[in-house]
Amino acid sequence: MEALLIGIDDTDNLESRGTGYRARMLALGLEAEKLGRIAGITRHQLLVHDSIPYTSHNSSACLCLHEPAARDAVIAACRAFLEREAAPGSDVGLCVSTPEHAVRVQAFGRKAQEEVLRLDEAEALAAGAGIHLEGLTGNHGGKIGALAAVGLHRLGEDGRYIWVRGIRDLGDRTLSLEELRRLTGIDVVMTPGGVKVSEPSDLIRLGPWPRPVRQAGRATLLVERRDERNGCWSVVDKPVIKSYRP
Repeated sequence: MEALLIGIDDTDNLESRGTGYRARMLALGLEAEKLGRIAGITRHQLLVHDSIPYTSHNSSACLCLHEPAARDAVIAACRAFLEREAAPGSDVGLCVSTPEHAVRVQAFGRKAQEEVLRLDEAEALAAGAGIHLEGLTGNHGGKIGALAAVGLHRLGEDGRYIWVRGIRDLGDRTLSLEELRRLTGIDVVMTPGGVKVSEPSDLIRLGPWPRPVRQAGRATLLVERRDERNGCWSVVDKPVIKSYRP
């Protein structure tokens, strides 16, 4: 299936909504303009360091756009949205890549979680890989995080989904595995220890914060048994989801 990965970073300030919110609004806009279908949006945590300017957590976001229109049209729509919606004082970066080209920046994404990186390093790497990378506001420092988000999403073993089809609409409900798969974009339900829930009739209580993580390139909902008597699985607590690494 054809796809484009869209990385964005540093779109906010201390008074505004965060990059995750803008990523979801951008997704709605791209679909409204019939430029493709959003398969998911992931959040990726980057290095927190005194020498790296960031608003709150130094995270970036990546949208996966299936069945995309021409790349130039997608880039133009993303650029227009970010120039219009970015918060004053932000240093917006935009990255657009095919999954095939994004393979070449996976290692860069991991480095961005461990090292302080330079803007010229990101620019040279993107140019060599045939990846579109541009800065739109401020000093363009968000280009580093935008490129890292694309690499980390392509890696398939990092981050959590801040949007996947249907999951935010269900509330604190209990559904069978069969219903969950029908109503949402969840690919896998499993425990943090790797035990998969596979019976279609198994019940899953979503709880207040059902955010899947990205594992093996799939949206994976983490659950646990809290009461063996009722046979129901429950989504793990928020701190477990936020700290989970495959």
